[in-house]
Amino acid sequence: MKKLAELQTAEFVDLLASDAPAPGGGSAAALEGALGAALTAMVCGLTTVGKSKEKYAEYQEFVIESQKKATDLKVRFVDVMDRDTEAFNVVSAAFGMPKATDEEKAARSAAIQKGLEGCTATPFEMMELATETLELTASLLGKTNDSAASDLGVSALSLRAAIQGAWLNVLINIGSLKNKELAEDYRKKGEAMLAKALPLADQIYQNVLEQM
Repeated sequence: MKKLAELQTAEFVDLLASDAPAPGGGSAAALEGALGAALTAMVCGLTTVGKSKEKYAEYQEFVIESQKKATDLKVRFVDVMDRDTEAFNVVSAAFGMPKATDEEKAARSAAIQKGLEGCTATPFEMMELATETLELTASLLGKTNDSAASDLGVSALSLRAAIQGAWLNVLINIGSLKNKELAEDYRKKGEAMLAKALPLADQIYQNVLEQM
């Protein structure tokens, strides 16, 4: 079976629309993040060519470095998109394990919990990537091609969808974790990231609106 990243757009959305449980919201959130990072990289690229290169000469070194970071973040989002679906499949397989004896029940329960931890780790990683990309994008305000301001705004919206979508996937999984200490740790760290990232997304979007 092809990796999600290898599918064409129509194939991906058709698979997402099917009754297959995966890919689902987690992979969609990762894709949103990848799109946001890609747009940020694109805006950087448009700032280092033609007349923009002269207009934003003082920021060229920073923008070039930011483009590299945004491109790397895009790659990491695409990677976690596939790993999120793989993590879900591990949980699905665990639920299918036999449970006729006490030993089988114990093994099945342990496998499910391990799988759920994996299913929580991937969307949490998406949240970290989205926060990092939003910080990078916010740092570019006023330093990039103003003709591409709308693209920077769409990047912020995509990254907001990514982090909030990933958060929903974290929440739905930690609710089933028996390790309550781990679940609470995820909750606290996730809420802290949202408190940092969402205002950044709003700041970027508002800044773009003011340029329209």
